[in-house]
Amino acid sequence: MKGIIFTEFMEMVEDRFSEEVVEEIIELADLPSGGAYTSLGTYSHAEVLNLVTCLSQVSGAKVEDLVQAFGEYLFGRFADVHADFFDNVSGSLDFMMKVEDYIHIEVQKLYPEATPPKLSCNRIADNEMILHYASHRPFAPLAKGLIQGCAGWFKETIEVSMDALPGTGPGTEARFHLVKVA
Repeated sequence: MKGIIFTEFMEMVEDRFSEEVVEEIIELADLPSGGAYTSLGTYSHAEVLNLVTCLSQVSGAKVEDLVQAFGEYLFGRFADVHADFFDNVSGSLDFMMKVEDYIHIEVQKLYPEATPPKLSCNRIADNEMILHYASHRPFAPLAKGLIQGCAGWFKETIEVSMDALPGTGPGTEARFHLVKVA
């Protein structure tokens, strides 16, 4: 997993909790990397899962809630860094339609070893979509947070329901039903 995910997670923890909490969870997690991440490095996704679990222990928040909150935060950061991805996009559902065939391709140009999740979108109506998420990593809750972050960025209200699918393990595959509320 690309280091930018780790560096952004640490930034979110520092912003929402404190620098002391960042240091505490790094120490608790006893990470192979020692918690020293660079945005261009590549690290095991198990480390970020370990960090989230430790943050849950320290903060008392549920792991899934923390992962979703990170997804929302991460979308905002991606929007800041990659503003060009939003050119000629009028809303969140339109944006999600271009993730697999445009954004993930651009990510792989920048990071050839990256393995982003597979997304497929089925637009049912102007305000409704089914999004299928599949990954070898258990980050369906992160995807839900990214969806919520996308809706927030476009200042839209979207009802999101998530059905977990068996995939290769818990959280690796899900079906999201999205309805944009007028």
